[in-house]
Amino acid sequence: SQVSFEEESQNPPAAGHWKPLMPSKGDKEEPEHGCQDAGGVHEPQSTEQLNVSRLRSSSVEIREKGSEFLRDELHKAQKELKLKDKECKRLSKVREQLEQELEELTASLFEEAHKMVREANTKQAAAEKQLKEAWGKIDMLQAEVTALKTLVITSTPSSPNRELHPQLQSPSKAGFRKGHGRNKSTSSALVSAASPNVAPEPVSRECKEVDSILFAEFQAWKESPTLDKSCSFLDRIYREDVGPCLDFTKQELSELVRVAVEQNTLTIEPVASQTVPVGKMAAEECGGPKKCALSGLPRTCKHRIMLGDSGNYYYISPSCRARITAVCNFFTYIRYIQQGLVRQDVELMYWEVMRLRREMSLAKLGFYPSEM
Repeated sequence: SQVSFEEESQNPPAAGHWKPLMPSKGDKEEPEHGCQDAGGVHEPQSTEQLNVSRLRSSSVEIREKGSEFLRDELHKAQKELKLKDKECKRLSKVREQLEQELEELTASLFEEAHKMVREANTKQAAAEKQLKEAWGKIDMLQAEVTALKTLVITSTPSSPNRELHPQLQSPSKAGFRKGHGRNKSTSSALVSAASPNVAPEPVSRECKEVDSILFAEFQAWKESPTLDKSCSFLDRIYREDVGPCLDFTKQELSELVRVAVEQNTLTIEPVASQTVPVGKMAAEECGGPKKCALSGLPRTCKHRIMLGDSGNYYYISPSCRARITAVCNFFTYIRYIQQGLVRQDVELMYWEVMRLRREMSLAKLGFYPSEM
């Protein structure tokens, strides 16, 4: 019996099989009977060893089941952590992609906004330039209309304007005609029809020769026309013609007149066409009908000038008016060339400029038509 007990203690029972800790009545009787047969001395000791072995086997079984359960839970937790890491990585990639798309969208919006601003600025600059050119053309047309009104007003049946009626001019004064040349055949026909008994005088032809230096300067200016007087073409004309022609006794007023002529803001009007309302001064009038504001000499002043929108009028003598008109005609023509309104050969434009320079020289020397 002792040998069988040791074998049982060395081989614990299988897992899941529970044995009773306390033996039943029949069990007790058999060992007691066996022990009595063996001698009855080791009966309590064998029972205690059996109980200890059973407790050890049950604790080992519980420990194994607990460790197995913990291992399963640990595997589940690790799987969940791996899934959460994958989800975190996926969300991080989505966030980075969204941030990149947001940056690209912001950059494209800023670039589009800058592009729209640049286009708006370009259009605004072009519109301002066109507006400025339009105002310049309007001022030029107004000056021409004013000049035409002056010519029309000063021509009456009792005292016709000989510039509007070239057939009434004498041959000695025909050289002082303003503006572009008229048709000579028509003028000759009108003169012969007006006085059939007068024999026609031989027409003297004027010889002309192009100055190579002046023509080269004009050609260089014609390539890129400008009103800047620093170029050689306009610098020479300012020194030789414009400056002396607008050099009057009253230096301060002369400078104002020169600036107004350059900026195309000078207005010339006849005195008889302007009436001042009673009890109201429309403008400050310098000089007077019997005194020239530019020369300071007592002269009969039929015209007066206004500089810009100042509202100040200055009476001028016929000689001063001829000098100012000659310079205005020159500037009007070169403005036409600059704006591309003159469709002529370069040589023809050159001779027209020379003719206008001759008018300025004659006006500076005191020659002017009697109708001025």
